[in-house]
Amino acid sequence: MANDALAQELIDMTDEDRRRQAGALSDDFTAQLAHRRVTVRNADRLAEIIDEHGWPTAELVGPEAARRAWLIAQHADRQLHLQRRALTLMTEAVRAGTGDITQLAMLRDRILVNEGRPQLYGTQIAGVVDGAPVPWPCEDPDQLDQRRAEVGLEPFAVHVAKHAPA
Repeated sequence: MANDALAQELIDMTDEDRRRQAGALSDDFTAQLAHRRVTVRNADRLAEIIDEHGWPTAELVGPEAARRAWLIAQHADRQLHLQRRALTLMTEAVRAGTGDITQLAMLRDRILVNEGRPQLYGTQIAGVVDGAPVPWPCEDPDQLDQRRAEVGLEPFAVHVAKHAPA
């Protein structure tokens, strides 16, 4: 049975993150700091939730709130310890059939980039060149699309085409 109160809390936390995200990508330092405060506070709260309930799976909080828990971990770039903890718990959930392998792949890439290492799935974008997203360096780029397919991600070129300006 889903924990509706916890689910709503996770959704509310990420709604605030989303509202402030544009500022995080701007040159407005005040907006960047406001977004940083939100992501740090959200990550701190996610750590408390994990301590109390374990990883917030769809069985615990419903599919949307479970996705939002992953998003909080994904945005916890200044709390690598939490990202690593979430990765471990999400890996266990995927093995148990209660986790999302695509979200796991994206978090794994995020951690690798945050550690200064090449990513595996090309999900983390370093910037945009000539209107096309360019990923941070990837391990064995010739096998990138094979690894992406294994975790349910479309080929990188298809992904880039969807996000290129019209």
